[in-house]
Amino acid sequence: MKIGIAGYGTMGSALAARLADTGAAVSIWDRKPERRAAAPYPGHASPAELAKHCDVVISSLFDDHAVKAVYTGGSGLFTGGHGKLFIEMSTVAPATQRALAVEAGKAGAAFAECPVSGSRDPARAGQLLGLAGGSAADVERALPVLRRVCRRVEHLGPIGAGAIAKLAVNLPLLAFWQSLGEALSLIQGLGKDPAWLMDLFGDTAAAPAVLKSKSAAVAGALAGSPDQEPTFQINAMRKDLLLMLAEAESRRVPLPVARAALSAFDEAVADGQGNRDCSAMPAYWTGRAV
Repeated sequence: MKIGIAGYGTMGSALAARLADTGAAVSIWDRKPERRAAAPYPGHASPAELAKHCDVVISSLFDDHAVKAVYTGGSGLFTGGHGKLFIEMSTVAPATQRALAVEAGKAGAAFAECPVSGSRDPARAGQLLGLAGGSAADVERALPVLRRVCRRVEHLGPIGAGAIAKLAVNLPLLAFWQSLGEALSLIQGLGKDPAWLMDLFGDTAAAPAVLKSKSAAVAGALAGSPDQEPTFQINAMRKDLLLMLAEAESRRVPLPVARAALSAFDEAVADGQGNRDCSAMPAYWTGRAV
């Protein structure tokens, strides 16, 4: 099977490596020529060329603007997409996924959304949680590909349902990073070692799985060590919070915790922290509180 990856960033590169390990013939497109040149897979000069040379294309892009630009227009994926299957994995607004599905139909292409819970390392290991939306036929067609990268795939409903679910499952995660920073601000006066603190918090009933995988990075950031390579940047978390609040407003659902968290992420991004990994947010907040 020929599978294309549109967007060869942190997630796209991990997905490509995993798919190659499962025997897929992988090729890529990225807006940055240097990424295409450095990748160990054939690179295409435009999204349209990628689609023409693949049976299936997976997109993993930063935001709604990037997704719309890559799919539409004269050199977009849909230009070369007749008869092809597109799987859209980005964290974007439900309305964006619905609009893309309409354009896919006009192009004679199949389209399923499947944003995922999990970042680079789970993607590389095929351990993502897939949150699929789309017609039964399109999701069924996508499943053999999704099962190569996901430990579990849930079909949540029509297009847009996956996007809503992704925003919902991300909300507790984003609130956790801010709440951890606040908790550390409370306890830092005890003078305990950062690694010890992470061991303590990791042994509590409130510790999520992400803390176990990120505890060393959090401790390092608290100790002033250089950041690890980001897998989920602070500016991406802020973008997701904005999407959550916009969707909630359209449904007249109050999200007071998300709104409070956004103010903290706004501050961090304004202070130049946006490109840092999520694991640096607690250290930023404790430093700010001093």
